[in-house]
Amino acid sequence: MKAAPFTYHRPGSLDDAVDLLGSLGTEVKVISGGQSLVPLMNLRAVRPEHLVDVGALDALHGVSRRDDGTIVIGALTTYREVELSETIAAACPVLAEAARWIGHEPIRTRGTVGGNLAHADPAAELPAIMVLLDAEIVAVSSRGTRVVPATAFLLSFFTTALEPDEILTEIRIPPPASDSGWGFAEVSRRPGDLALVGAAALVERETDGEEQRIGSARVVTFGVSPTPTRAIAAEALAAGRQPGSQLWNEMAAAAVSDLEPFGDLHASAAYRAHVARALVARVLAEAVGRWPS
Repeated sequence: MKAAPFTYHRPGSLDDAVDLLGSLGTEVKVISGGQSLVPLMNLRAVRPEHLVDVGALDALHGVSRRDDGTIVIGALTTYREVELSETIAAACPVLAEAARWIGHEPIRTRGTVGGNLAHADPAAELPAIMVLLDAEIVAVSSRGTRVVPATAFLLSFFTTALEPDEILTEIRIPPPASDSGWGFAEVSRRPGDLALVGAAALVERETDGEEQRIGSARVVTFGVSPTPTRAIAAEALAAGRQPGSQLWNEMAAAAVSDLEPFGDLHASAAYRAHVARALVARVLAEAVGRWPS
């Protein structure tokens, strides 16, 4: 099947792209890597009248670190660049690990971080990690610039807070605490497939003399609910506690209690809840195992 007719635009600068989006109405889509949008267009599940290709906008490309430690990722940065970035490996290794789970290497060399977030697939790895890391999404239009927390940006299945005339330009990630560890795990039908269920965690250490306790914890599940879900009830159990399997099981049970799992032809809601509970316990243990020595 072929895409419905559309008008193709390839602006040469961000200003030109913003002006185009401001003038083309609501039946417009921005394309970068195109690996999600083009199949949807070919199935005619999406029928934009205009397609704005931002692939030539070099200003939206690359990874940098500010003086305050904030990581800035341009929207056109590919998954492979995230996976291999020394800056990200040093500051946010959980993000580098999550990038390795996306598809296969040819996919990772083409797909972009901004496109992934704008697509908002609930089974995708990067939206979950952005929620875990408390990232901010920057969107630009002719009306100005908006900075949206990841939790407010991801609204539901394939739905974000991005307006039709806005371009996602960059992602800003505050540095995790240096005295913390991370964990990441997912279950899929085959290597490279989207996750049926996934979980990630950051656990900060608190030291009192020779005794090590948990200072704080962040836990996110994905592929289970319409958006990546922070396990707030689980996180509340962690502060000041000693790490161990009993705590992991308590937190995993609390994490699942926060969820509204969905079922589809790939997995039932009950299966997703069951696996989410096991993965949360696993990533918490992994995170503590990665505490700096």
